Amino acid sequence: MNPLNPNQVLRRRDLGRLALAAGCAAPTAAKLPPLEPGIKVSVQVGSDPSDEDLQFVRQLGVSYVNIWVRAKDATVENFLRLRRKVEGAGLKIWNIGNTDVHNMEEVTLNLPGRDRKIEEYKQYLRNLGQAGGIHYTTYAHMGNGIWSTEPETTRGGARARAFDLAKADRGHWAGKVFQGPLTHGRKYTPEEIWENYAYFIRQVAPVAEQEGIRIGIHPDDPPVPELGGVPRCIFSSFDGYRKALEIANSPNVGMCLCVGCWLEGGKLMGRDVIETIRYFGRQGK
Repeated sequence: MNPLNPNQVLRRRDLGRLALAAGCAAPTAAKLPPLEPGIKVSVQVGSDPSDEDLQFVRQLGVSYVNIWVRAKDATVENFLRLRRKVEGAGLKIWNIGNTDVHNMEEVTLNLPGRDRKIEEYKQYLRNLGQAGGIHYTTYAHMGNGIWSTEPETTRGGARARAFDLAKADRGHWAGKVFQGPLTHGRKYTPEEIWENYAYFIRQVAPVAEQEGIRIGIHPDDPPVPELGGVPRCIFSSFDGYRKALEIANSPNVGMCLCVGCWLEGGKLMGRDVIETIRYFGRQGK
């Protein structure tokens, strides 16, 4: 794929939100048990999956599920309840994400409430650790949400999510709308985004290590240099990830390698998917 230009339309098929997670064990950390080797295939289910949902996952031949909840349900009690339900169906939970501490504008852009959101994220990690048996979660550092344009028709007449840089004018996340051209009233600098990331990750990584939780950081979606005045300068390239993981300096912080995002970025990512997997995979990231 060529570098992005205003006339380029990016498409990605939704494959039922199948998550592929490398089963490489990270370097030893507190309460971080080794994983069985090999690729783990996981299907995303609802925040309170029904017996029929879980039966369908088993019928697919998949052994893991991932779940997203809102902050009010990110409690030890609810995580334990979900574990009992999923494990009672013969499956395992790979990941429980928390929508309210993912794509936090307060953190990415250093807005009022930043420290409160960081504490909320740390408590979420502690709750995962106390629930046991759930050793992975995801984080994204986008300050103005995920951007898309109108769905488009792809092979076989399927409707798929699309992003057209010439038409995109807003982002969305967790019920919020981030309207361009400047979603937060001004342009931010790459230095600000890097400083805000370092401030966040240096606080949460020790908690992840203490609780035995791996944090996989998702690429910017879509991975373009800037949207709405906010640079996407960290998690939109191979070099950005390499520097970010060096800053984290933790065996518990790695990649959530969304192959769809990586393919969207094309040459702007700096390395192709296979090279990226091999490089970071050898580091247990």
